[in-house]
Amino acid sequence: MDTTVLGVDCGLATTGWSVVSKRKNRFCVLGYGVIKTKSKEELGVRMQKIYKSLRSVIGEFKPKSAGVESLFYFKNKKTVMTVGQARGVILLAVADEKLRVYDYTPLQVKQAVTGYGKATKNQVQLMVKTILGLKESPKPDDAADALAVAICHLNSNLKLLP
Repeated sequence: MDTTVLGVDCGLATTGWSVVSKRKNRFCVLGYGVIKTKSKEELGVRMQKIYKSLRSVIGEFKPKSAGVESLFYFKNKKTVMTVGQARGVILLAVADEKLRVYDYTPLQVKQAVTGYGKATKNQVQLMVKTILGLKESPKPDDAADALAVAICHLNSNLKLLP
């Protein structure tokens, strides 16, 4: 069975996205990238860009479900608020496309990809490259993180199809 999923790394300035499928224990990257917004733009405009761009990705690749990284502790309260708002828009875009959403903590993602919940960014990127058979580590970091979320989602024991 072919299972295609969306992986999302939430952010306001940069939202990472990926679409990965798994067929008979083989991963296939269908696409990945980032949605960038400009800090000088009005917050509502930035949110709208994330929403529309993510819906476009979902419309193009037709994933069956979505894995989204949950928020973790931030030292900067302002940052956590805006990332939380962006995450809300991401969840709305996914819901509007009728996808089921699964949340994963950064620890769960690192554990699923590297086997170690406190792995460094470099360790995660190296394993993402290896697991997906990529020639080089995916860039930027937000796209690599979204690929890691998709791997975590595909390797979970959850029923992925609605």
